[in-house]
Amino acid sequence: MADVKIGPGESFENLLRRFNKQVQQDRILAEVRRRKFYEKPSAERKRKESLKRCKSFR
Repeated sequence: MADVKIGPGESFENLLRRFNKQVQQDRILAEVRRRKFYEKPSAERKRKESLKRCKSFR
């Protein structure tokens, strides 16, 4: 979980910027997008195998 504390004299915009950066580093949004829809285990397996094949060609 992203956790940022406001410093003395820090503006809300700076706090929000630091929070967004922390969320991106923790990959929270990527995980939320991935879990948005249920993916059957067989479909997940096929997708991962396809990614492995694509990466091996590069």
